[in-house]
Amino acid sequence: MKNLSGNTIQDRIIRLPQLVQRSGLARSTIYDRMNPKSPRYDETFPKKLNLGGSAVGWLESEVEQWLSSWAQQRS
Repeated sequence: MKNLSGNTIQDRIIRLPQLVQRSGLARSTIYDRMNPKSPRYDETFPKKLNLGGSAVGWLESEVEQWLSSWAQQRS
């Protein structure tokens, strides 16, 4: 898979600070997008991976794919 810049992505796990930086969304908005009870819920938002304890991450490829589709919808 390629990212928005056209570079090939390895399927690696990114953490919340990286997701905030890449998406431009606030931490609270990200959690709202994942919460089915929230009015901001987005079923297309990438699913989090539990890394152990309270640590979570997201697959970089899924994040990039979601960002691409989100950008296309806005155009």
